[in-house]
Amino acid sequence: MTIWTDLADLELKLHYINAGGIKTRVLEAGSGEPLILLHGTGGHIEAYARNIRGLSETFRVIVIDMVGHGYTDKPNRPYGIDYYSDHLLWVMQALDLSEAYISGESLGGWVAAWFAAHHPEYVKALVLNTPGNVNNKPEVMQKLKDSTIKAVIEANYENVKTRLEWLMYDKSQVTEELIEARYKIYTQPEYQQSVYNIVCLQDIEVRKQYSWDPSWCGKINVPTLLAWTSHDPTSTVEEGKPLQEMIPNSEFAVIQDAGHWPQWEKVEEFNSVLTNFLLEKGNLIEAK
Repeated sequence: MTIWTDLADLELKLHYINAGGIKTRVLEAGSGEPLILLHGTGGHIEAYARNIRGLSETFRVIVIDMVGHGYTDKPNRPYGIDYYSDHLLWVMQALDLSEAYISGESLGGWVAAWFAAHHPEYVKALVLNTPGNVNNKPEVMQKLKDSTIKAVIEANYENVKTRLEWLMYDKSQVTEELIEARYKIYTQPEYQQSVYNIVCLQDIEVRKQYSWDPSWCGKINVPTLLAWTSHDPTSTVEEGKPLQEMIPNSEFAVIQDAGHWPQWEKVEEFNSVLTNFLLEKGNLIEAK
């Protein structure tokens, strides 16, 4: 299975929108309730390429390159969680969405949670996919920062491959096509500057402004699923459990034999876990 040949016969729309003045790359497929998918640090739309077909059978799937990432504009400023959240709001407004299901992986999960805490009226339910490093472990932050910068500043096949392999429990899941897709993104001239704005969240003085904390997590009032994995390289299941206590009435699920990208390594299981949760909670919301 490859990214674009697998999607070749699927009716989809790959386009750009103006989201608060930021030219933003968007992929859409399906016609159900809107489901927005947010990638992680250094990620892009293709991180969800294996999920689009299956999820679009139920949802109007909307995948974006977040600000500073992929082929979306890259303003020269630090990208804090609040700025990513603002960009998500502008995306929803540009697409004329009054509410949506939102699922984010890693950084995207962090952004989705922050957005739900500050803009609850726009969120129907959340699936936070390996939001990761909830304890701000310095060694994880440093490794993520160093590997991301190296993959961009010293962009070559091996460095990009190493960065992608870090995400996977099964390293063989890193395909040649995925490496090539990310290499082309990382070698954009503007990405050389953008990468430093992206990794600012790996500096504790910046990060502590947005660290997972009951003070803001407690404001999330929509159904929330924490989708963890057995081999997440940023946080163990035990380290992830406190998030369930911070987010009111949240649920916790563990996908076995996957690393930081369960949506890529365990496609059918991830799609099923996400779909079942969102449909169940969505129906409960509508019944009230």
